[in-house]
Amino acid sequence: MIYTYYIDVTQFDDEELFREKCRLLSPYRQQKIAILKHGMDKKRSLGAGIALDHALETYGLREKSAEYEFGEWGKPSLKYQPGIHFSLSHSGDYAICSIGDRAMGNDIELIKPGRLKVADRFFAKEELDWMYEPQDEAEVTERMFRIWTMKEGFLKATGKGISLPLGDFAVLVDEAQHKIRVKHSYNAKFYHMKEYAEIPGYRVAVCCEESRDVSYSMIPIIF
Repeated sequence: MIYTYYIDVTQFDDEELFREKCRLLSPYRQQKIAILKHGMDKKRSLGAGIALDHALETYGLREKSAEYEFGEWGKPSLKYQPGIHFSLSHSGDYAICSIGDRAMGNDIELIKPGRLKVADRFFAKEELDWMYEPQDEAEVTERMFRIWTMKEGFLKATGKGISLPLGDFAVLVDEAQHKIRVKHSYNAKFYHMKEYAEIPGYRVAVCCEESRDVSYSMIPIIF
């Protein structure tokens, strides 16, 4: 089972709540929050930490006592818990944490118009063909963000991050069959993709290594 926790970080407009929740987190996360210059960035970072704390609590753990190690390309993991994998992301007013028993990556993006040139530059031909299939511009934009979140999820799942060029792999969406697959030559593994549209105006994707049937759940965090 892969759980994805999501939190509206505008809850932390309440300064007392912001300070209270910061105290629940590890020195590592507190330092990350402290060095950020902008208030909204601080709230997003706090939201990511709180989402991870909630996720770890289901394992009888807490983020406050977590020790981290980092892969060659900077992907964080829990030092003494090799069987627990997680991924964090934030955008706009939301932060998310996905957690489970296999390598994974997630992404959340606030849907904004005017980003198609980025897709034209970095997406694979198969992705662009599918993206531009609709006649409606809003639908094209939403498809762009669907692909973007899935590509980011795949990059995080591999642990390579942006060191793996976006054009070196393709997310192929078959709407008729309700199937999504990743065409890649990075390794010999298959990757499973799950999309969420529960948050209005946002797209969320979770990508994981597929070794057996995978179940997913998305859970809000509300104080």
